[in-house]
Amino acid sequence: MAEDYYQVLGVAKKATAEEIKKAYRKLAVKWHPDKNPNNKAAAEEKFKKISEAYAVLSDAEKRKNYDNFGSADQFRQQYSQEDIFRDFDLDEILRSFGFGGARGGGRTTFRTGTRRGGYTEQDDPFGGIFGQMGGGGGRQYANIPQKGQDAEYNLAISLEESVMGADKKISLQMENRIENINVKIPPGISTGKKLRLPGKGLTGYQGGPNGDLYLNINVLPHPIFSRDGSDLYIEKTIKFTQAALGTTIDIPTLDGSTKRLKIAPGTQNNTKIRMKGFGVPGMKGATKGDQFVKINVEVPKKLTDKQTRIIEQLAADGI
Repeated sequence: MAEDYYQVLGVAKKATAEEIKKAYRKLAVKWHPDKNPNNKAAAEEKFKKISEAYAVLSDAEKRKNYDNFGSADQFRQQYSQEDIFRDFDLDEILRSFGFGGARGGGRTTFRTGTRRGGYTEQDDPFGGIFGQMGGGGGRQYANIPQKGQDAEYNLAISLEESVMGADKKISLQMENRIENINVKIPPGISTGKKLRLPGKGLTGYQGGPNGDLYLNINVLPHPIFSRDGSDLYIEKTIKFTQAALGTTIDIPTLDGSTKRLKIAPGTQNNTKIRMKGFGVPGMKGATKGDQFVKINVEVPKKLTDKQTRIIEQLAADGI
């Protein structure tokens, strides 16, 4: 019979999020290996099953997809263990239940792949918990130097920092310590990119190397500029007469300087003017982008009697 996540947690398919959480808490406390010192191997397997079920059913999107598949077996054909446990902070959950968690405190999110000597536990997000208990589940790697777990940290940067690069210092809680880390932001980086800092993750086991730290980059919105790939965009409003007769305007650039831009007579509303080479530096040798100025032509809302007569004369002349 195909395994069912709802049955694993002992809840109905219409169970609320709070009911699912309560069911998992009860089972996690019951089956945590620390609570079963005489039967750790079986407890570990049971704990993994209920945690996998909770990782899916506690996430609205994963639960919706699971309900469409109908069984855990079919769900696993489309989702890997890494997919199932992505954004699932088991360490924090265990601490809230009164357990120590995987490796102590921290605001980071632990990745699922940990290396144990010559063995890679690609599909075991519990390795960091059960690997340090000793004597349970046939963990023959407990005394072998092991690389520490990788960690992730969400780093918000300004548009200026993303375009021109920067040196930043961040402080984050890593295990039971506060880590101060210097980060070099490369010019041209964008939202969604990751920076890998080797050896800045969690402490290795039995003298093994530390894990790595992955920084998830998020570029904050800018009040004036917007970015699209390697190009920058800015809007500039000019008067109707300036658009008709032509003019020269000052345009700011992201580095703080100002460039004079010629507006040709007859410029239309929403015209885009290209400033070549004033965009985002290309990463890994890619071509630098451009800055584009979008022209908004302002039409006066109120006219004096004199202005009205002039406009009427222009209309009579076919303008």
